[in-house]
Amino acid sequence: MALLQEWRDTAYANDMDQNTVQQFWGTYFELEKGIYEQLLANPDEEVKGTVKELAEKYGIEVFTMTGFLDGINDSLKEPNPIDEMEEDTVVSLAFDKEKLYKNMVAAKAEWLYELPQWEAIFTEEKRKELYKEQKNSTTIRKEKKIGRNDPCPCGSGKKYKKCCGR
Repeated sequence: MALLQEWRDTAYANDMDQNTVQQFWGTYFELEKGIYEQLLANPDEEVKGTVKELAEKYGIEVFTMTGFLDGINDSLKEPNPIDEMEEDTVVSLAFDKEKLYKNMVAAKAEWLYELPQWEAIFTEEKRKELYKEQKNSTTIRKEKKIGRNDPCPCGSGKKYKKCCGR
């Protein structure tokens, strides 16, 4: 079985009780935070290796590294082949800084986008701008509806119902 499928079957299993789910994700998020602290300390260095090598480098199990790779994949400059990934698959953690920050905001992962390591990468203003950009990208705005008796938007001077509203 591919590593990713094993991770997803376990992480998103419906048969786990609430306490087990909280414990599983709590442990995972702490490990994830530790990896990001190390990655963000030197953001321009491309970390590369097999899944097993990276798991050993960060002191976690291959299973947990698979979950990490699943989470960071959308933020990478070049996505990894996570669907058919095995222990000996070579992967890269070269991430796009802005995309990673925005994806952390989108995931509502405060423990990640508020890491002190971001201060050395982006100014406070830039972080606020990226945060706002991400939040606005998911906001749906409805345009003002044109009423039948409103002036026509085409500029003819007629009422909408007598012009383009026919």
